[in-house]
Amino acid sequence: MPDDFYRKPINNSFEPSQDPPYEATKISDDPSWELVAGADFLVFDRVRGLELLGPAPKNEFRFTIAEVFHDAPVFDPLTNELYFSQLAPGFLPQLVVNLTASPPSLSNQTADPPLYSGNGAWYHGGLIYYCVGGGNRSIIEQSGNVSRPGIYTLNATSGKSNVLLNNYFGYYFNSCDDITVDAKGDVWFTDNDYSWGNSVDEYAPVLGSASYRFRPSTGAVNIIEDTLKQPNGIAFSPDKKTLYLTDTAAITPEILQQYGMLGYMDYNITSPHTVYAFDVSANGNSISNRRPIYLSKQWLPDGLKVARNGYLLAGTGGGVDVLDEDGTILVTARTNYTAVNINWTGKNFETLWIVGVGGVSEVTWDLPGPILS
Repeated sequence: MPDDFYRKPINNSFEPSQDPPYEATKISDDPSWELVAGADFLVFDRVRGLELLGPAPKNEFRFTIAEVFHDAPVFDPLTNELYFSQLAPGFLPQLVVNLTASPPSLSNQTADPPLYSGNGAWYHGGLIYYCVGGGNRSIIEQSGNVSRPGIYTLNATSGKSNVLLNNYFGYYFNSCDDITVDAKGDVWFTDNDYSWGNSVDEYAPVLGSASYRFRPSTGAVNIIEDTLKQPNGIAFSPDKKTLYLTDTAAITPEILQQYGMLGYMDYNITSPHTVYAFDVSANGNSISNRRPIYLSKQWLPDGLKVARNGYLLAGTGGGVDVLDEDGTILVTARTNYTAVNINWTGKNFETLWIVGVGGVSEVTWDLPGPILS
């Protein structure tokens, strides 16, 4: 930014639509800056940014949805559908975009048993792996136990769900948030306090916020990181040598079991809203060498994905920021709603879908996603 600019102060709301966006910054001696507010894409690196956009990029609004947080977009190639979740008290279905229909259509589908408040999702081996954040006495798992936050699978063809993990040595997870699966089938996930803040888990947190690795083949669960205050997004680099995690502690819930679910504290811009990189050990079991690589220019980096070429994508409220491996911002795909999370669809994983508070968008460009098993 030049010296002569004015960016309005934030309103301290946990809902980013209540705060002035980066694009609303005023630059008195540059009237062309006003064009930024109506742009579909913001290019910060002319060479690499224009290359990833390609010759005919599109950023199209597809669906109006409820004005609450939506998360966990995941593509099932067997059904050619995009699944995502609505994070609202008592809402049990997944929202499903039928990509075979022309134009795509949106409907609700409820798993059996229901998956309450899926925060993150990953497709692996013909199943959708979910980080489920909801916990409620009225929802009973196949085992006959009460539903609690944890790792679940969904067979989208049959609609059947199954719980894999919901506790760490007898302590229930707080709010399984986001998830990825490595080549060995190990499930890596983050666990923070947000389900309590979203009023979808009636049980207050009993574990500190942390990230874990779960090996379904043996049942082993290992804590891999516990220094981030609110670990959220998680993703591997294409070569699996780097793990990226986000810390979104700029938004933190009040936790007082005796007073019930109170919601969130005010947004605190001086707390972390940061993407971190970690080195993965040679045996692929642990991480080290934490380093910050990106402080989001607004709100916080919620959903995190890595493109086929290694670029990072983060849902940051006013859109999706595209970063290189060092955290340098290249492009923002803008939205007119709060962008929360993203994922690719299509035979070659070339189309990006964005979900968030009040909207769903489809982005076409030259930045394909990873080819999943």
